[in-house]
Formats: sequence, structure tokens, C-alpha cells
Amino acid sequence: MIGTTNYYKAFGFIIKSSISLPELKKISSPVNAYDIEIEFESLTEAWNSVSTPSHQFFVSEQHIMFHLANIAIYRIENGNKIIVSPMEGIEESQLGLYILGSCMGAILMQRRVFPLHGSAIAMDGKAYAIVGHSGAGKSTLASAFLEKGFDLLTDDIIPLAFSKESGRPYVIPSYPQQKLWQESLTHFGYDSSNYKPLVNRKTKFAVPVTSQFSDKPIPLAGIFELVKTKEDHVTLKPLHKLDLLQTIFNHTYRNNFIDGMKLREWHFYSALKVINHVNIYQLRRPGFRFTVGELVDCVLGEIGSSAV
Repeated sequence: MIGTTNYYKAFGFIIKSSISLPELKKISSPVNAYDIEIEFESLTEAWNSVSTPSHQFFVSEQHIMFHLANIAIYRIENGNKIIVSPMEGIEESQLGLYILGSCMGAILMQRRVFPLHGSAIAMDGKAYAIVGHSGAGKSTLASAFLEKGFDLLTDDIIPLAFSKESGRPYVIPSYPQQKLWQESLTHFGYDSSNYKPLVNRKTKFAVPVTSQFSDKPIPLAGIFELVKTKEDHVTLKPLHKLDLLQTIFNHTYRNNFIDGMKLREWHFYSALKVINHVNIYQLRRPGFRFTVGELVDCVLGEIGSSAV
């Protein structure tokens, strides 16, 4: 499997890739320097030398490897290289989901860029992050803000960099795409036949964001932890200081990499910078009904903003 080399911009980096990544913004002009290289190489022998039956990931300070059955083996090195070893018969288009997910999460940590798991929206020159566990409704709520006229910064991974002077965090845009479930597409009036289902998830779709994507880093002003409950109404409350560090850890993208990479201290002090500069809330919603409109009104009421 040999692809044509392309150059892209995403997550604040220039990426040279032998694998087609149509989700990303392609750079058409010649590129003399790049930050990250993605290439094909056989990894079977390397994986067999480090793998164990009980672990899907191998994590060290120098590199991370993981094996997805029937898809590929991936290796992430030194914050600047992703190597992909596809299984026989796998199409190139099936590889990108994991490159732009777990691989980029590892790259960010290797480069000491703090990754949260969620979506981020640009509102009035400020960024607001929506974090939560899988299925909480992060992307759906972000899409509802787009319906209100706001812009997307990132979906799935929220890369945070910090000002050298003040320590204030700001969100680095990733790429103009969301991942939405069939239920959400139906709610927003989208026809799922127009979108590509994600690998291994037939009812979750890749939805391009064509016009409402903010491509400049923006200061992070707030974090909303979205939680499903058995309650029958939406509630919003500021989180107490004792809960903040644990909340940030819980919603760090691929936090299972932290100890193997020996990044516990880095993660702790980065999380402190976040909680010292950003308001953090818990946004609780009923798990048995669609409440996205109420959630949007609740967040806008709290931050004192209004629809564009």
C-alpha cells in the first residue's frame, strides 16, 4: 500500500503524510519543513516483541504502539512520526480515524501539548470546551452551538497550549469535522446518506464543517463537563476546587498513556494552569430525553453571551 505524499495543516502542525487524510486542510504550495511525518512500514515484528495478551497498548517514554485487530498496527515516536502497518486487505480510507484520534493524542503528549477529550466552540473571541465520557453528547451539544451561529475549534481532541508569560491556556484548532450519531443527525435535519460512517461504527458519521470553523488559537475561558443523569431536568453548577484536578484528569485524552510516558508531574502542573485560569462547571442532563436546546440556553445564560 503506497500512497501519494500530501501536506496538511491540523492541530497547529504541518503534517507530511503518505496516507490520504481528506478530513484535513491540504497545503497546495511546496513545503520545505514539516512537524509530523506519517508513513507506511511493517511493524509486525516490533509489535510481537513488546505485546502482551492483556494489553492493547505498549507505552514508553520514547514511543507508543497499539494494535487494532483486522485494521493496523500503529507506532508513534518522539512527537514527530506516526508509522502505520495495515493488515492485509485494509483500505487506506479506514486508517485515518485512528491516526487523527489515538495517534494524534499520543503525538500531542509527546510534544507536551495538553489534550482534553471533547469539543471546543469559539464564542465572542473566547473558547469554551465541552468534555465528558463517551456517549455524554459532547459533539451533539457542540453542533447545537454551531446551529446558533458560533464556530467549531475542534472535535474529539482539544489541544491546549499555555502562554509562557501568564500560563493561560488557549485552544489550538484541529480540523473542520465533527462525529455525530444518527440520532443527532436526525435532530438537526441532516440526511445520514450524505455522510461517511466511521469505521466500526455504522450509526456514527463524519460530518464536515465547511463554513463555521475557526482556524486561529483562542484563549480558553470555560470548561463544561457534560454528565448524563436520571434526573428529569438540566442543571449547571460550578465545580469545587477539590474536584477540579480529578475532573481534568478524567477528561484528559488517552490518560492511560500518562504514567507509561512518565508524564504525571507534567500533567499535574498543566492541569493546575487550567484550573487557575478557567471556570469549570458540571452540566447535568437527563439521559432519557433529548435536551440539547435546554443545554445551550443554560450555558449561554451562564457565560452571559447571546446567539450571533
